[in-house]
Amino acid sequence: MDITEQISQLESDLQEVKSLLEKSTRRRLRDVLSQEQKKIETEIALKWQQKEKQDTNKRAQPPTTKGYTVKINNYGWDQSDNFVKIYITLKGVHKIPAENVEASFAERSFVLLVKDLDGKNHQMTVNNLLWPINVQESCRKVKTDMVLVMCKKKSQKKWECLTQVEKQTKEKEKPNFDENADPSEGLMSMLKKIYTEGDDEMKRTINKAWTESQEKKARGEDMDF
Repeated sequence: MDITEQISQLESDLQEVKSLLEKSTRRRLRDVLSQEQKKIETEIALKWQQKEKQDTNKRAQPPTTKGYTVKINNYGWDQSDNFVKIYITLKGVHKIPAENVEASFAERSFVLLVKDLDGKNHQMTVNNLLWPINVQESCRKVKTDMVLVMCKKKSQKKWECLTQVEKQTKEKEKPNFDENADPSEGLMSMLKKIYTEGDDEMKRTINKAWTESQEKKARGEDMDF
C-alpha cells in the first residue's frame, strides 16, 4: 500500500471517529475518542510529510530514457533584441511526441534533452552563457527537423558570442598591438610564431625566404614589399 492509500484510509478513520465523537454523550468515551482523533491527525500529518519528501526526491531524479544518449555538438545561433536563439537540426524531431523534447533553464545555462528519436536520446548542455537570462520566459520550440531554444535576455545588450568561454578564447586570439613598438619587432614575433607552429614545409619556406633576404642585404640590394 503506497502513502497516498494510507493517507486515504487514515482520513476515513478520522471522519468515523469525529462522527462517533459528535454522537457520544459519555465523558469517558469522549475522552478516548478525542485521544484517538489526535493520534490519527498526527499520523496523517507525518504521512503527508513523507509523501512530500518522496515527491521532491522523484522530481530531483533525472527522467528515465530509452536507448543511449548522444551529445549535440552542431548548432547555429543568432539574436534579436529580446532573445538569443539556438538552432539544433534533428531530422524527424517534429514527428515524436512533444513531451519528448525537454528544455530546462538556469540563469547562465540550459539543457536540452530529446528523448527516443530514432532509438537514441540527444542532449545539449550549455554552461556559462555570456549574460544572465530570464529563466521563466525562456522556452523551446519544435519545428520541422529542428528544435529552437529561445533564451530570453535580461537586457537588450548585444551578445558577442554565446558563452563566456568563447569570449575568453576570442580575446586570447586577438593580436596585441602596441602603437609605440617597433614594427619590425612585431613582424619578427609573428614570423617566429608561424615558424614554431608550422609544419616542415612551412619551416623550409621561411628559412629560404630568410636566407634570400640576408643575401640581398649583404649585396646592398633594396627590398620592395
